[in-house]
Amino acid sequence: MSKKGILIIVGILVLAGAVFYKGYLYRPVRDIGAETAALTVSSSELAADYEKDATAADAKYLNKTIEVTGAVTQAADSLITVDSLVVCSFDKLPPNKARGNVAIKGRCIGYDEIFGEVKLDQCTIKE
Repeated sequence: MSKKGILIIVGILVLAGAVFYKGYLYRPVRDIGAETAALTVSSSELAADYEKDATAADAKYLNKTIEVTGAVTQAADSLITVDSLVVCSFDKLPPNKARGNVAIKGRCIGYDEIFGEVKLDQCTIKE
């Protein structure tokens, strides 16, 4: 094989590697706070959907931006628990906003069967 052929093959491999890196490996992180919620649901309805059929609930909610409504039952560090059914994780919990009834937007990351809780991350409290 000639030097020209080797250079062409190396060039194609470098180009393919760059496309793979940019298109598949290097993706910007989703900004859930800027996204519009795909669904709005009460915490009790969300938990009931998971308890009834986790597979169907995953198809409906998993990795989607959703808005959950309910009453705060616990707030500590960067977590808020809504109606003892939905655990919402925040980067930093906003002061004095984790009381009473709330609407929280976040990404559904699944159901914890052991504790019977639905988990959300990247949450924000809706004003």
